[in-house]
Amino acid sequence: MSVMIILKTPQEIAVIERAGRVVALAIAFLREQVKPGVTTADLDRLAEEFIIGEGAIPAFKGYRGYPATLCTSINEEVVHGIPSARRLEEGDIIGIDVGAIVEGFYGDAAVTLPVGRISDEAARLIRVTEAALAAGLAQVRAGNRLSDISHAVQTVAEAAGYSVVTDFVGHGIGRNLHEDPQVPNFGKPGEGPRLKEGLVLAIEPMVNIGGHEVEVLSDRWTVVTRDKSLSAHFEHTIAITPDGPKVLTRAA
Repeated sequence: MSVMIILKTPQEIAVIERAGRVVALAIAFLREQVKPGVTTADLDRLAEEFIIGEGAIPAFKGYRGYPATLCTSINEEVVHGIPSARRLEEGDIIGIDVGAIVEGFYGDAAVTLPVGRISDEAARLIRVTEAALAAGLAQVRAGNRLSDISHAVQTVAEAAGYSVVTDFVGHGIGRNLHEDPQVPNFGKPGEGPRLKEGLVLAIEPMVNIGGHEVEVLSDRWTVVTRDKSLSAHFEHTIAITPDGPKVLTRAA
């Protein structure tokens, strides 16, 4: 299968960064809203209002028929959970995936957040998944190979005794939400395309306490762990610029 990687100009990366900033600000706003008793539909409504208020377009709503602004994935839900009347409960963890479009370019990021007081096990899963993302981002440098990112993520997750989801992956991003190349969260180092200036990727570890196997529910979107173990998801959009790697979905 041929891979067509579209490298971005500095000007295009600057627009993606504007979209990424809206995403980052939306996530910062939603952090303050996540608490017991709140519904995921409430979070979705607030996120849509926030993104539009920032002059951007929600990226996920209507994408391949997806019905909402956010993906809200609770506990054993890995990704693509659809917001609903479900209320968050003390001890839950929730993955919130946010996308925004500015001038035709996409930004994409995700975090997993605690709902009130959570178990030590759940807190550790969140820490490890965020550390796996950091390890992957550290490999996004010109001259490295694509699988160096994948291997770094897998190494951190498996060293903690966890598994990485293999059925869903990170991706290139730009004028489309999903572009080449796919970025698996597993693999041997030193393989795949060489990373170059102008590359923009969405790196997104999905880490399970139990096995790596997942299944899609009857809504055709929500992905859950097959063994119903907890799962966490973190994501950033990152570019290789003339000045080196730059995460585009940070508020600062």
